[in-house]
Amino acid sequence: MSSDTGSYDWLTLDPDEEILWSGKPAAETMYGAYLTGVPLVLLFGLGLLIIAGAYLNRQNTDYVITDKSVYKKTGILSRSVSEVEYEKVQNTSFSAGVIGRSLGFGNVEISTAGGAGVEMRLRGVSDPQEVQKRLSRRVKEVQGGRDRGDGETKPDVLEEILAELRAIRIAAEGGSSRERPDSGAGAPDRGDSGATDWDTDRQ
Repeated sequence: MSSDTGSYDWLTLDPDEEILWSGKPAAETMYGAYLTGVPLVLLFGLGLLIIAGAYLNRQNTDYVITDKSVYKKTGILSRSVSEVEYEKVQNTSFSAGVIGRSLGFGNVEISTAGGAGVEMRLRGVSDPQEVQKRLSRRVKEVQGGRDRGDGETKPDVLEEILAELRAIRIAAEGGSSRERPDSGAGAPDRGDSGATDWDTDRQ
């Protein structure tokens, strides 16, 4: 999906940030308001308030997943925008009730390291399992790249460790050989009798 944010005047992205997915609560989430509101319309007219409130709440709720963060905007009279960066995400999951499973909508939940419970909940999105899979895949890509650093892969790190261990072993072996005396070179020859050449000359 394009990174055009024309339809999201509340969203400010980095120049190189791209929108991967965007959505809002599914239209099917309105069914509960219809079932409750329509009977009340016939009685006192209060049902209109229930239906109108559910409609405005859905229309003013937006979810955006970019290649760097997840954004959520809510609020009818006032606006609330929250963001969760992928570096902080610890776990993602999805859930759907009986009605949600039958109609194809549910919640996507995001937990962060150090946070208490769910940090962000995308309520009533269509195909929540697919949204959660896409989100989880992107989190792993970002956190995997962070762990490897500047393009360094795990095999590269292991090779560096092995090279350092070899260098330490070679240095240790070289030091021990220098400390060990050489009985061949420079030592006086005692011969079979145990006397040295110097003793023979003195005799």
